[in-house]
Amino acid sequence: MPRLIPDARPQRVLAASNFVYTVGNGLYLTAGVLYFTQAARLPADQVGLGLGVAGLVALALGVTVGHLADRYGARGVYAVTLGVQALATAGFVLADAFWSFLLAVCAAAGARTAGTAARSPLIRHYGGDRPQEFRAYLRAVTNVGISLGAVLAGWVVQVGTVTAYQLMVLGNAAAFVVAAAVVVLLPPVAPLPGVDGPRWAALRDRPYLLITGLDGIMAVQFKVLTVGIPLWLVGATTAPHWLISGTILTSTFMVVACQVRASRSIDSPVAGGRAYRRAGVAFLVSCSLISLTAGIPGWAAAVLFLTAAVVHTAGELWYSAAGFEVSFALAPRHATGQYLGVFGLGAGLADALGPGLLIGLCITWGRPGWYVLGAMFAVTGLAAPLAVRRAERRRDARSARTGPAENVPAA
Repeated sequence: MPRLIPDARPQRVLAASNFVYTVGNGLYLTAGVLYFTQAARLPADQVGLGLGVAGLVALALGVTVGHLADRYGARGVYAVTLGVQALATAGFVLADAFWSFLLAVCAAAGARTAGTAARSPLIRHYGGDRPQEFRAYLRAVTNVGISLGAVLAGWVVQVGTVTAYQLMVLGNAAAFVVAAAVVVLLPPVAPLPGVDGPRWAALRDRPYLLITGLDGIMAVQFKVLTVGIPLWLVGATTAPHWLISGTILTSTFMVVACQVRASRSIDSPVAGGRAYRRAGVAFLVSCSLISLTAGIPGWAAAVLFLTAAVVHTAGELWYSAAGFEVSFALAPRHATGQYLGVFGLGAGLADALGPGLLIGLCITWGRPGWYVLGAMFAVTGLAAPLAVRRAERRRDARSARTGPAENVPAA
């Protein structure tokens, strides 16, 4: 059984900061859009446009801030991103027009993406012999924190007053401040010296970019449970609506219970490539099961939805573990922040474009769209092992030129 609390103090500090941060994030993810439409009284189309623009703006910051973390120390840079996110989130209470809303959400989204990249060198430095496994542990903590935040947000939505929504936003900002204060308790991480070569090496590493693209395509799977199933369940099936929460809770429980265990067996890039392939097959099966829920009795649809959620989450466990492994193991230690910032570009694009893709394929087109979506995941998973082997050859060649100390795999 995985330990509930890590033995090493730096790991406990990072986990505590992550937990507080994700409780605040759970508040926003659950009721953030409702705050802007119900409390700030912004039109839904403006909110959607602003969030889309913010997602695209944030993409560019991950690589840049990750590079700063590599060069100037990850602890301080990560704490600054949390502080900026707190200020931007608090600014939501002043967003009473489109342009002030756009400024606030762009700043918050940019700081969030930048923080993910800046935190990566801390995870690699303090993660022990297997930072990928510690990253999996943090993902389990994330799901616990977001679930707690979602419960608190449920109370806010139930009350429904402007004051309740504003308290939610300020509570979110306060969580980021506390998370930053906890991070400062970490011992500083001295940046590793760079090596000769281009400054933005990650953007020139074509095999790594290819894996980033494949990972980004598969990252669309995160929107299946949060966008695809809710819209399909309500519009195309007779299944009870409580299953929208039921499928998400099923997935959350599985991630909390199984993510660390799933990551332990994926201990090399080659194993990561195989895990991507298994994930693609699981997503194909789950999408096919979802497509079958239309036109059948509600109880049968409920069984298929829950089965699809279990199969899909199994694929998500493999997908996430594969991403943890290859993103760290194929990145040189002295440029962890920059490389992990690049790796985040794929998921960022999936976050921005995934909902529209799912709605176009699966909701507008209907049942055939689910099969096309599943096939996209399966083909991407089949391509991943080949891309990983190519990236490994480049890593080995780079290590031969610069010396093994500059590019020691994380495993």
